[in-house]
Amino acid sequence: MSLMAFILRRKIQTKPHVFHQTLLYSTAPSIKSSNNQRIEKILIANRGEIACRIIRTAKRLGIRTVAVYSDADRDSLHVKSADEAFRIGPPPARSSYLNSSAIIEAANRSGSQAIHPGYGFLSESADFAQLCEDEGLSFIGPPASAIRDMGDKSASKRIMGAAGVPLVPGYHGDEQDIDFMKLEADKIGYPILIKPTHGGGGKGMRIVQSPNEFADSFLGAQREAAASFGISTILLEKYITKPRHIEVQIFGDKQGNIIHLYERDCSVQRRHQKIIEEAPAPNVSSDFRSHLGQAAVSAAKAVNYHSAGTVEFIVDTVSGQFYFMEMNTRLQVEHPVTEMIVGQDLVEWQIRVANGEPLPLTQSEVPFSGHAFEARIYAENVPKGFLPATGVLHRYCPVTVTSAVRVETGVVEGDTVSMHYDPMIAKLVVWGQDRLAALIKMKDCLSKFQVAGLPTNIDFLIKLASHRAFQNGEVETHFIERYKDDLFIDGANSISAQEAESASKHAASIVAACICQKELATLKDKASGGLHLWYGNPPFRVHHFAKRKVDLEWENQYNNSGSDLLTVSITYLPDGKYLVETGESNSPDLEIQVTPLSNNDYRVEVNGLSLNVCLAAYSKVVSKCSDLLLSQGSPGNSLSTLPG
Repeated sequence: MSLMAFILRRKIQTKPHVFHQTLLYSTAPSIKSSNNQRIEKILIANRGEIACRIIRTAKRLGIRTVAVYSDADRDSLHVKSADEAFRIGPPPARSSYLNSSAIIEAANRSGSQAIHPGYGFLSESADFAQLCEDEGLSFIGPPASAIRDMGDKSASKRIMGAAGVPLVPGYHGDEQDIDFMKLEADKIGYPILIKPTHGGGGKGMRIVQSPNEFADSFLGAQREAAASFGISTILLEKYITKPRHIEVQIFGDKQGNIIHLYERDCSVQRRHQKIIEEAPAPNVSSDFRSHLGQAAVSAAKAVNYHSAGTVEFIVDTVSGQFYFMEMNTRLQVEHPVTEMIVGQDLVEWQIRVANGEPLPLTQSEVPFSGHAFEARIYAENVPKGFLPATGVLHRYCPVTVTSAVRVETGVVEGDTVSMHYDPMIAKLVVWGQDRLAALIKMKDCLSKFQVAGLPTNIDFLIKLASHRAFQNGEVETHFIERYKDDLFIDGANSISAQEAESASKHAASIVAACICQKELATLKDKASGGLHLWYGNPPFRVHHFAKRKVDLEWENQYNNSGSDLLTVSITYLPDGKYLVETGESNSPDLEIQVTPLSNNDYRVEVNGLSLNVCLAAYSKVVSKCSDLLLSQGSPGNSLSTLPG
């Protein structure tokens, strides 16, 4: 038998839901842009899910789309989805998606009138935005001047301070002498936060608890900033010990109108990167929400902003005060949660604003309905510090999309998650009438989201969303660290290790029974003449019951040395059941009844328990997923069959 990995997931039965109908602004006539040229073709200077998401809206508006791709993305979903696609270089981002001249050349060759940068890559490059304008191309985003003003965190804080936007106490000046900076840190008071003036993603950030830590932390932050962003300048801020990360979606047009579309809470992060976002923010008053929105609009007006933008605030949960942190001059990864509660398509708004049209709504007209969550599904090894993972998506079956459930993705089954780019596989976005309804829906959808072939954070997201504090909306940026004992596996816990082993053996038995049921049906369909007898249920044998053995490889998170081997023996019983034996005294033999429901769905009865199982399988020795098997539900443990 080929080497195969199996993962077992229980299907959760849900009651019918009343779905929120997302309304899209698409009825107003289009106004020509300032250069008297309406946008009819857009080049998307990005890849993955955001490129696919932009293409989807553009096509709905009747706008032709052009994709760009590196050699690693030649067969990617965004390339296949666009009307045209142009190669822009080898896999490294600096040679392709950051290659502005190649992107401009592709835009000119394709006859595009506009470029949408998506997020990341060149989306916050003032030089690229200016280059687009110089080439006669419409940059679907803010003016280059706003990107430049907000891209320098020190300069942006000076601008915000002048505009009356609250700031965290700190030093945001140009002087970078270490002795001078140390004196400024003493004035601010410890603990302090050292952070680069440019870039993001947590790179170069240091928390300094006392003066004797300052010099090493400051120099280390400078080195990392220079290596990551090419600029080593640093700013200092008072460190908020128990903060929340709340951001406001703003939108402006070229006529000077700026509104906000409420806030998102993005406090739950790992490695300074968001993994669950929600809108609106939980446990905030209407007055707080109003003041936050007004501050965000003031920030945008201070730099004559237009298009989509996000003003990020840090909220001191002790004092209740909020402070300006930074402004992201682009569409955010998490923009869909805002779209779900306001019923608007923000990419469409971006295109219309780039065409010179006014905003479709005034502040008082912005709707507000329900609650939405976004969970980012990553290819990563959670027990190893969320280490990014690469590999083939041998099994990739997202949940069904409805008006209340969105899956933003740029991959399909069989694609490879590359080492060259961010390992995010998909964004699961759900809406509910209130926070509890949305949370229940998110957990249900996560439990049904099937990915096999490489490790993901799905089980971790389920644990996180199920935590009592998260369910109560008690979120802050140190949430994962604060509750790490609840969220992570303790490899030294022998009791937990034994429970995991027992659960995996039980799961292995169910997997083995489902394998047999699937294979019997497959072989019987292929058999001819009297051979059907040998593939019945049970298969016919002379003087004995049909038997087989399967060796399973268990990727045990409690065993750092590698995988464990599980061997199960399957006997085909006369009544159509399967007797599955592990051969170990601490793991009882199981009689399992498997009833097919559909192609990969089964009803399994074992030890008085009846449950639905979805089955899938893939072979690790070939590039394509075989149509055989599936998954294991115990968090973090997977099973693979070995040739036998």
